[in-house]
Amino acid sequence: MPPPDSASTRSSLPLAATLMADPTPSPSSAAPPPNPLAAASSFLHHHLSRLASHLTAPRPALAAAATRAPGPQGASLSLALAPDEVARALTGTPVFTVCNSNNEFVLVSDPGTGLRSLGLLCFRSEDADALLTHVRTRQPVLGRGAKVVPITLDQVYMLKAEGIAFRFLPDPLQIKNALELKSGLTGFDGVPVFQSDLLVVKKQKKRYCPIYFQKEDIERELTKASKSSRGSALSKQIMVGSLEDVLKKMEINERNSGWDDLIFIPPGKSLNQHINEVSA
Repeated sequence: MPPPDSASTRSSLPLAATLMADPTPSPSSAAPPPNPLAAASSFLHHHLSRLASHLTAPRPALAAAATRAPGPQGASLSLALAPDEVARALTGTPVFTVCNSNNEFVLVSDPGTGLRSLGLLCFRSEDADALLTHVRTRQPVLGRGAKVVPITLDQVYMLKAEGIAFRFLPDPLQIKNALELKSGLTGFDGVPVFQSDLLVVKKQKKRYCPIYFQKEDIERELTKASKSSRGSALSKQIMVGSLEDVLKKMEINERNSGWDDLIFIPPGKSLNQHINEVSA
């Protein structure tokens, strides 16, 4: 998803991380083959069965640098966007994770990639609730006192810059919406995001190219911006990409290339509302 041509959710930031111990898997715990077009239950069950069933022993807390918030990181001769600049575009969008009683991330391992310190981040609180139930079922001791904690994407991005690996669990409804817009696909890799050239604006001498996490939000904005477009006509104005791909492109492109104009709009909010909140 290329850029067109030329107050935030408060969260409790986990201070460290702990890994879940690996129980002996029971034969009945195997996940059924995932259906890319299925709704939330099979999507979440597949990921929890594949990831959260591979639990390892707790380990010492990670470095205190994990609490670092986006901000100036010192002078740089690079023309590419700095991590804090990318993080700033993500300000205010909440995701949900599971922490133990010490406010540490509960981490899992992924047998597919070999990663053994992987944090799961859900775009829906109910999916994080399901993960919490999974933790409590498989690890009652670790699950005692565990809780769902909100954290904003800008904080997640800075933790990623510190070397903590994360796996996103996107909203299955938005996966379905993305597949409907990209006809011919039977699966979607990553977290879907939505964009339209018609919604690019300039405010106070700054250009904003909004990126939405929900198709319903961008459709509502397009309806206000283009009174003549309705129904299927609106869908033709929407481009679909993945959050992961957009972030990678922001990291490798230079300032003033258009990628630094991107601003991610939290679910349920409008561009004007979000700009006012982050500018306050």
